[in-house]
Amino acid sequence: MNRSVRRAMPIALVLLSAATATAADAPTRGEAIDALRKAVTFFRGKVAVEGGYVWRYSADLSKREGEGKVGLTTVWVEPPGTPAVGEALIEAYELTGERLCRDAARDAVGALLRGQMHSGGWSDRVEFDPARRRRYAYRVDGKVRSKARNYSTLDDNKTQSALGFLLRYDRATDFADKPVHEAARYALDSLLKAQRPNGGWPQVYETPADAATHPVRPAGYRDNGEYPRIKAYWHHDTLNDNLIPDAIRTLLRAWRVYDDDRAYQAVLRAGDFLILAQMPDPQPGWAQQYDRDMCPAWARKFEPAAITGGESQQAMDVLLDLYELTGNRKYLAPLAKALPYYKRSLLSDGRLARFYELKTNKPLYFTRDYSLTYSDADMPTHYSFKVGSRLDRIEKRYRALSARPWRAPKPPATKASRPSAGAVRKVIDALDARGAWVDAGQLRYWGKADPTKRIIDPRTFIRNVRLLARYAQRP
Repeated sequence: MNRSVRRAMPIALVLLSAATATAADAPTRGEAIDALRKAVTFFRGKVAVEGGYVWRYSADLSKREGEGKVGLTTVWVEPPGTPAVGEALIEAYELTGERLCRDAARDAVGALLRGQMHSGGWSDRVEFDPARRRRYAYRVDGKVRSKARNYSTLDDNKTQSALGFLLRYDRATDFADKPVHEAARYALDSLLKAQRPNGGWPQVYETPADAATHPVRPAGYRDNGEYPRIKAYWHHDTLNDNLIPDAIRTLLRAWRVYDDDRAYQAVLRAGDFLILAQMPDPQPGWAQQYDRDMCPAWARKFEPAAITGGESQQAMDVLLDLYELTGNRKYLAPLAKALPYYKRSLLSDGRLARFYELKTNKPLYFTRDYSLTYSDADMPTHYSFKVGSRLDRIEKRYRALSARPWRAPKPPATKASRPSAGAVRKVIDALDARGAWVDAGQLRYWGKADPTKRIIDPRTFIRNVRLLARYAQRP
């Protein structure tokens, strides 16, 4: 045996030993199912309130929070709250057939049914305390009381995520749960009616869109250069907080689940809105929100009438998605002007400003006391006044799609990819005796003196439940 062979043998033996250990350590499907059951049992039985969830918990479950401190009679709608957890649970049922996951998902559905507004959608939370419930116009509580809030909210993926979850649960249970089917249909109808004639949506809606007060017109600048602040900015057509992509995603699910062409047509109208909302030269981008004249508008005190470098990238991505869906090149056309404009607008560090002044294109910022300024020296920290650039990726995709013939999109995959055994082993081993995944972290709304160092985060639960379910999915 020559010397090089003798040297190679110990290395080969080590590699063989490592491979054997890895194979022996690979979880069985039964182990993954047991871990899934343990985690879902804990979350359903100890973490949930009336079937619903909030954003974060102290490890001992004594403290709860959504966008602020939350008591034991409130659950949160905005992800990663109730609909997001419910999505993971119903996905686990679809993949594994575990009835426990379906039953826990039905609990989450039940929480949302008790929080659905007469207007059809959802607010940021669901209140179960009888006194607090009187502030909201919940469908299950009967007629709308005087002064009760009846706003359905599209901001931050609230109504979209709730409806999307109901749609998925309805399909997974073969449309047999009549209260769920009725609520999903009611919510879908309300979302379709809330879409304005130009294809946009406001942040909130209470009644169907009024065509008389929202004429279809392209975006533009005001002749007098004045953009007054309007208190009720939530009625503006908006791109803020990913509203349009979230609405499109939900409507496409409704189209596929119910074969409802109205939902598909609404998606196309949303694309038409983005075409209308592109500003003319010298700034062929998009604003965060628009008034009834389709001029850029103020929202919160730190969201001026301006061209945005954030949501505009989102708008371009959506238009490319719609071209891939339909093959209609009108959805590509806005990028021919938008991409060069935004590349010219890049800051010295390669990022984009969140806001550019109308006409001058100067980057706009705010001081910590919320004075509008051209300087970035004293910005508040709660809001990103500079955003990362995805322009190179968007342009690459745009050029590729423009150059090749359109191909009809493939149907969504019916089987999830299987994660690695090592990743699943880590998730199984990380469960504590209760069935909880506990992370290092702090709560945000309990003050600097709060001693919490370990938290239960629904995002971890969602990620790990999906991982276990995909590993243990049925053939």
